[in-house]
Amino acid sequence: MKQFCLLLAALALSVSSARAEKLTVLLDWFVNPDHAPLYVALEKGFFKARGLDVELIAPSNPNDPPKLVAAGQADIAVSYQHQHHMQVAEGLPLVRIATLIATPLNSLVVLKDGPIASMADLKGKTIGYSVGGFETALLRVMLAREGLALDDVKLVNVNFSLSPSLFTGQTDGVIGAFRNFELNQMDIEGRPGRAFFVEEHGVPPYDELILVSSARSVRDPRLRRFVDALEEGVQYLVNHPEESWKLFVGSGREGLDDELNRRAWKDTVPRFALRPGALDHKRYTRFADFLLREKVVTQVPPLESWAVELP
Repeated sequence: MKQFCLLLAALALSVSSARAEKLTVLLDWFVNPDHAPLYVALEKGFFKARGLDVELIAPSNPNDPPKLVAAGQADIAVSYQHQHHMQVAEGLPLVRIATLIATPLNSLVVLKDGPIASMADLKGKTIGYSVGGFETALLRVMLAREGLALDDVKLVNVNFSLSPSLFTGQTDGVIGAFRNFELNQMDIEGRPGRAFFVEEHGVPPYDELILVSSARSVRDPRLRRFVDALEEGVQYLVNHPEESWKLFVGSGREGLDDELNRRAWKDTVPRFALRPGALDHKRYTRFADFLLREKVVTQVPPLESWAVELP
């Protein structure tokens, strides 16, 4: 009888595996705590329970994932709300299907023990940035709240060496620093920073990390099951942060278990979307209008063509 039960269990597992549908998800960057709900859902079997065989892939080029999804070479990509607006305006057939991180992470950072105590103190100072366009638009709006313009500061492209440029004195401030990473990294290195949060200085709130799929695939039933599993992953993570951390740094990802990632984890958990599939139409439209007004994009298509709640 025992052998018969074991045989039935093995057959059930075989059938389940055979029915599992493959789904490829491209991350936006190397694996980090921003992706925690995805890995919790994977390790807890929430995707598998919904008949999905999900593969999470870190890209060799962080600019590629949405483009590969638009080209039909992957199913889902982790992207950024502002990047999504820009790519849709350029004609890429992409649709936001869920939110991963529901608040901005972007900030303007200066040295805490430096002379910059307010945005007004940036007049005549040097500001470093990594990517022009969106970041400089954020800076322009933040400065305008203090009666300043971009001409009142010196801009320098430091690529992705944001905190190092502050440490060496190359810059007085940097725009584009993620508050859950750069601030922790600076503190660990003994040079703590002070952050000016974009949403507190004239920029409408937005989702930092989102999930996008091809517009051609938006009615694919796998996507709804994926988002439901992701929501279960978020709920588990919020309820069991320590257990979730162990899941995240396990299964060959032990190299992530360091001081920076532990601090970033703690700072990121409150920012995950508890209802990843939900869409705030007004919020998305407001941010799209902001990007249009700041000339980051040249057009804003109808909302339903680039952001949806899956059926």
